[in-house]
Amino acid sequence: MRDAYALDEDYREWVAGERFDPAERWPWWIELVSTAVARGVSVQRARIVSEPASPYIRYEYDLTSMHNVKAGEDVRWLPRRQASALALPGNDFWLFDDASVLFNHFAGDGTMTGMELVTDPAVVRLCASAFAAVWDRAVPHEHYRLH
Repeated sequence: MRDAYALDEDYREWVAGERFDPAERWPWWIELVSTAVARGVSVQRARIVSEPASPYIRYEYDLTSMHNVKAGEDVRWLPRRQASALALPGNDFWLFDDASVLFNHFAGDGTMTGMELVTDPAVVRLCASAFAAVWDRAVPHEHYRLH
C-alpha cells in the first residue's frame, strides 16, 4: 500500500537504466509461487497506488509481468483515489487461507522493520474483507496502465 519501499540495489540499477531478469535475481520466488500455483493454490496480489505513479511504483510495474505474473500470481492495481471509501488495515499484509495474516511493518523510509503473524479471527476477517473490496475494484495487470 506504499508508494515506495526501501530503495535497494535492484531499484537503483533499474533507475540507472540497467534492466535485469527478475527470474535470475529472485529464482526462489518464481519457484515458490509456481510450485504453489501448480498445486492449485491461488496467489493474488493487489497494489494500491497513487497516480501519477511514483518512480518506485513504475519499477514494480515494469517487473510485474516478468516476475509476479510469470511466477503465476494474479496481480491487480487500484488507484488510491478509488480506495477512499474502503476500510483498510494500516499495514501491508499477506492473507493465508483465510486463517492467518502476516503484517509487514516498515519505517518511514520504506525499510522493513519486522513482521507480525496474527491468527485472531476478527483481524483475519477484517483483512479478508478489505482485500476482497480492493480486489473487486482493482484493474487486472494486463489492463492497467500507469499514469
